[in-house]
Amino acid sequence: MLRRIRGLKPRLGTGVFLRTHSQAGPALQGGDRRGFTLIEVVVALTIGALVVLVAHQLFEAVAERGRTLIAARTALDRAVNARRWLGATFLSLDVGTEGAGGFEGRPDHVVFSTWLLTPDGWFERGQVTLSTEQGQLRAAVTPGTSIALVDSVTDLQLDYLLEPGAESRWVHEWVSPVSAPVAVRMRITKAGNGKWETANAVDTLLFLIKERG
Repeated sequence: MLRRIRGLKPRLGTGVFLRTHSQAGPALQGGDRRGFTLIEVVVALTIGALVVLVAHQLFEAVAERGRTLIAARTALDRAVNARRWLGATFLSLDVGTEGAGGFEGRPDHVVFSTWLLTPDGWFERGQVTLSTEQGQLRAAVTPGTSIALVDSVTDLQLDYLLEPGAESRWVHEWVSPVSAPVAVRMRITKAGNGKWETANAVDTLLFLIKERG
């Protein structure tokens, strides 16, 4: 708004007007913006912390699930490999031949000679003793090293089949220097792992013997 100021002698010439503001300028009128309050900052930080915590828990749950699946897959592979090894070992049993020992089958362990595949790819005759040791089903191989086949074993029971057929009979012992049973039955009692299983589990494995001495 322009208006003439009376009582002042114009020095810049007639008709000079002085600009005055009847209202505050835009800088003052438009400055109704404000920053974040302390409460808003605290709420934002709390929400952010909760999001990070939830994300961390989800990541840990996924990682734990992955580790559980890997452990289960490893245990399954080991059990399959152990059964495959036992099956091949009993099928290659050698008793009653020259240089071979006899068959000693007891209720809690068994000793016999068999042909084993070596890492070099050929077969070598050795003596195998199957028994429990320190909570494991182990195969002591001579010559060779001991092999852990099954973990968390609390009991091992062995039976031996006399003859095949409908009237087959199982015995608890078979000791002979020249002959072997038709089949071997293993009852393996395993303790529960305390997380998913609480009761003991019994696995029954049946292994046929290819030839008898």
